[in-house]
Amino acid sequence: MNQSIPSTKSPFWTGLVRMTKKVLKWFLFLIVIIGTIFIYWKYFYTYSEGYRAGLLQKFSHKGAIFKTYEGEIILSSVSSNRDVAIASEKFLFTVTNKSLIRQFDTLQGQPVIVHYRQKNAPLFWRGDSPYLVDSVKVRR
Repeated sequence: MNQSIPSTKSPFWTGLVRMTKKVLKWFLFLIVIIGTIFIYWKYFYTYSEGYRAGLLQKFSHKGAIFKTYEGEIILSSVSSNRDVAIASEKFLFTVTNKSLIRQFDTLQGQPVIVHYRQKNAPLFWRGDSPYLVDSVKVRR
C-alpha cells in the first residue's frame, strides 16, 4: 500500500525559493569581491612613494604584542647659521626590512635621506605609521 502523496508546493514557490537562493549567492559573491578590493586598497595599495631628508632623531623597537621598528626624522624647513633647525616637522616611519635595522641604529643623530612607501592605513603587525621606509642614505 504505497501511495504517493501529492506535492503541496506550487511551482511558483519553488521557483521563488530557487531565485532567492541565486540572488543571495550573487550578493554574497559581490560582498566578498568588494571586501577584498577594499582591504587591498586600504592596507596594501601604495598611495605614494618618495624621499624625505632630515636628521634621524629616534629609532626604536617597540610594541606590546607585535614588536616593530619605528623611527623619527626631523625635517627642517628653516635653519639658522649654526645648522640648527628653527622651524621643523617630524616624519614618523616604520622599517619592515630587517637588513636596514643595523644601519638605522648606527645613523642616529646624523642627517639622512630615506625612501618611503605610504600606505592608506597601517596594519597593527606592520607598525604604527603608514610610511614604510625601504632604504636609507647618509646625507652629506
